[in-house]
Amino acid sequence: MPADSPAPPVSNWISDLALAVVFLTRLPLRLTGPLAEDAHARAMGWFPLVGAGVGLFGGAVHGLAALAHLPPLPAALLALGAMVWLTGALHEDGAADVADGFGGGRDKARKLEIMRDSRVGSYGVLAIVFSVAVRASALAALAEPRVVIPALLASGALSRGGMAVIARFMGPARADGLAARQGRPSPGTVVLSLVLALGMAVAALKGLAPTAVLGAILAAALAVLAVAWQARRQIGGHTGDVFGAAQQVAEAAILLTLAATVA
Repeated sequence: MPADSPAPPVSNWISDLALAVVFLTRLPLRLTGPLAEDAHARAMGWFPLVGAGVGLFGGAVHGLAALAHLPPLPAALLALGAMVWLTGALHEDGAADVADGFGGGRDKARKLEIMRDSRVGSYGVLAIVFSVAVRASALAALAEPRVVIPALLASGALSRGGMAVIARFMGPARADGLAARQGRPSPGTVVLSLVLALGMAVAALKGLAPTAVLGAILAAALAVLAVAWQARRQIGGHTGDVFGAAQQVAEAAILLTLAATVA
């Protein structure tokens, strides 16, 4: 099935969702049978749903920490730690590689070489530190589990909703990378991703002021666009690391926006 074909039939949705879970988390799901050529591209439509689950897991840990009477900042750090464990630091690793590549490379070839290097440089370390610090401080400002849990669920969904958009409208930066092998998602997959991201975010944040909900959505969109623009400018396309950086920047932007409008 070509990558630009219509969205998959209902019978394939379960396998696509399972692949999305395997790709974005360390949950030990087993996939049966060979994967279709466009399986990874189709799975991107379900990324927001998996992201919401990751956020909900972090929210549950935050709730338990609050029940144990931990202060807001330690509770926030434990929630983030739980999410990092569940995802295997997939997105944090991508953000660090992008920071190292964009910050330390002189040209496209060198930037891509640095991004592929398993070692983490000073830019990458600082990217991870700032990502955790910004998100933890925003969650600490929100403080109450009744706000933190929906905020994590919404940010988990919204921050992963833009990945399919980037993959659809921007070509891969290298021909042999993971992003290139994933393929280009169909318009139906992009629509599914956006509908899931927006629907779950609105449902999770329905108890907040409309301005807070709209602000969170706008913050996510601007963050993803900013990362995509930098990727096009720096390396001429996207990579798997760019997806991770987009997720991290978007999640931080969403949580900061909610902290500014709710706390």
